[in-house]
Amino acid sequence: MRKKNTTWVVYMVECRDATLYTGITNDLAHRLAMHNAGTGARYTRGRGPVILVFVEPCVNRSDASRRERAIKRLSAPQKRQLINTSH
Repeated sequence: MRKKNTTWVVYMVECRDATLYTGITNDLAHRLAMHNAGTGARYTRGRGPVILVFVEPCVNRSDASRRERAIKRLSAPQKRQLINTSH
């Protein structure tokens, strides 16, 4: 059994069709592998491979979920701006 990391992150990936997907996880490498294997979120299935474009650490799962909701409410240009300013 794999030991779970306790650090939660909110992340965005860019899909093959140039759309963005936002999610949370406490094991980013495993989650990206799932997206690229076609077993991650329903949205990313068939849109892979995905490329990680944004990561933001959060204090806990609750904070990560709140941040994910806030990011998902942004328009696509606003999400791109967030990605560009995070580098």
